[in-house]
Amino acid sequence: MGIYEHVEIFAGLPVVDADDAEATVADPAAVAWRISMEEFEAPPEEFEAAFEQLLQRTGPAGPTALVVGEWGSAYDSPFPYQLLVDNVARLSGLRALFVGDLTGEECEISWIDQADITPVIEAFPALERLWIRGSQSLELKPVRHEGLRELVFQSGGLPAEVVRAIAASDLPNLTHLELWLGVDQYGGDARADDLAPILAGRSLPALTYLGLRNAEIAEEVATAVAAAPIVARLTDLDLSLGVLGDTGAETLLAGQPLTHLRRLDLSHHFMSAEMAQRVVDELPGVEVDVSDPQQEEEWGRYTAVSE
Repeated sequence: MGIYEHVEIFAGLPVVDADDAEATVADPAAVAWRISMEEFEAPPEEFEAAFEQLLQRTGPAGPTALVVGEWGSAYDSPFPYQLLVDNVARLSGLRALFVGDLTGEECEISWIDQADITPVIEAFPALERLWIRGSQSLELKPVRHEGLRELVFQSGGLPAEVVRAIAASDLPNLTHLELWLGVDQYGGDARADDLAPILAGRSLPALTYLGLRNAEIAEEVATAVAAAPIVARLTDLDLSLGVLGDTGAETLLAGQPLTHLRRLDLSHHFMSAEMAQRVVDELPGVEVDVSDPQQEEEWGRYTAVSE
């Protein structure tokens, strides 16, 4: 859909392709390494060989930041997270991980086959950033992790079970949470009630950025956010990429004050021009993004990223 593209900067580091023999890297820890198979049906042995070469190139502590693209039939073969767990001693320097750096031309976001990511979170206590793209077969159990600062799930439909696991997790230092809730047709069956522990401020005590993006239930989310205690602690609220319209915007404005926010992102929306301008006018001093207005089709509204 043009929204999700290859990252060029990850964890504040420039991304370098691991198979680029001509790339000159003086300090392997100063870049984010991207590993990806040229063939989308590459056998597992080929990915494992490329992974081994990367470990040898990055030294005994391994990469600081790792970006994984195509691992070989990403649309029907889950990412081998066990490979990371088995090499945890050689990945002691890993601080940032992004699995699923695939564009729509390579694999539709709802086709990317993930797996249970809980063992990786548990095996890497020093991990600070975790990005996951794709939610097919994605699993997560409630975890405690003191290292995570940033957690991002990009999907066309995020399962409610995963949302509930995040809400039940103990992540005392997480400052950035970004959930692309998506649509029910592609597995996004979460409702606002599943977000309740997060919105109530009972979990994630350090959170300052909350993104509930790409949501088919954007109006429902807006209603819940309007009265959510956690909002008072946020600097950034991101409800972009979804189907927010005048009703949801009116609910937000009628709810608790939002003037303390640094930024409110409502881009890709279905608000009228008058309502969009009203949101901007009523939140002076807040960076409000109401760009990318959409027109409702005969069959309804649509999120920015699905299929």
